[in-house]
Amino acid sequence: MILEGQVALVTGASSGIGRATALAMAREGARVAVNYHQNREGAEAAVREIAEHGGQAVAVPADVTSSTEVRAMADAVRRRWQQIDILVNNAGDLLARRTLADMTEDYWDRVMALNLKSVFLCVKAVWEEMAARHRGCVINVSSIAGRNGGGPGAAAYAAAKGGLITYTKGLAKELAPLGIRVNAVAPGLIATPYHERYSPPELFQKYVAAIPMGRAGTSEEVAEVIVFLASAAARYITGETIEVNGGMLMD
Repeated sequence: MILEGQVALVTGASSGIGRATALAMAREGARVAVNYHQNREGAEAAVREIAEHGGQAVAVPADVTSSTEVRAMADAVRRRWQQIDILVNNAGDLLARRTLADMTEDYWDRVMALNLKSVFLCVKAVWEEMAARHRGCVINVSSIAGRNGGGPGAAAYAAAKGGLITYTKGLAKELAPLGIRVNAVAPGLIATPYHERYSPPELFQKYVAAIPMGRAGTSEEVAEVIVFLASAAARYITGETIEVNGGMLMD
C-alpha cells in the first residue's frame, strides 16, 4: 500500500471527487480525515465504507472559508493521529451559473472564498508541521474551467480555478526547499453531483460531444491521479497541474 502510515486530510469529501479520493487513499493505507460542511450523512457514509474495508477514517466538519474552522479542523485531525502528511484541497463549487449581467459582488466573493481562499487557509493550517518534518504533500483540485474560461455563467468560478493553478505554482516554489510538494489536477467533464446541479442534460451531452474519448470521466479516475501525486512515485514532481479530461483540452 503506497500511502501506508500517512494521514490525509481531504476537504469537501462527502461526495464526488473528494469522496472518491478519500476512499482511494484509504485503500492505499492512509488514515483519512473526511471533511464536510453540510453533508454530514455523506461524510459519515464514506467513513463507514472505509471502515468496512479495514481502513481508518473520521468525519471532520468545517467551513473551509473560515480560518477559525479550518484551524479547528486541522487541530482535530492532529489530536487523533498526531500529524497531517497529505492535504487535498478539493472543496469548491460553482454555486450558480451567473453572467456578468446578474453577477453580484457577494456572489463573486463567495465563489472566490470557496474555491481559492479556502486553499490558502488550509495550507496555512498545515504547512508548518510538514516543514518541521521536511515532508508533506498538497494537491489542489482545479478545473478545466481554469484553462478555458468555463461554460456559460461560470466566469467567476473559472477565474478562481485559474488562480488556483497559478497559486499552486507559487506555493510549489516557496515550499519545495522545505520538503513539501504542491501539485494540482484539473478535471474536465466528470460525472459528479456538480453537473447534476448545474448542467442540464442537453448541455452535458454537448460537452461530451467535445471529448475525444467520447465519454465523461469518473470521480475514481480523478482520485487515482491524486493518489499518484501523493505517492513516492511522484516524489520529483511539484508545481504541476495534471489535466484529467479525456482529451477535451490538450495543452
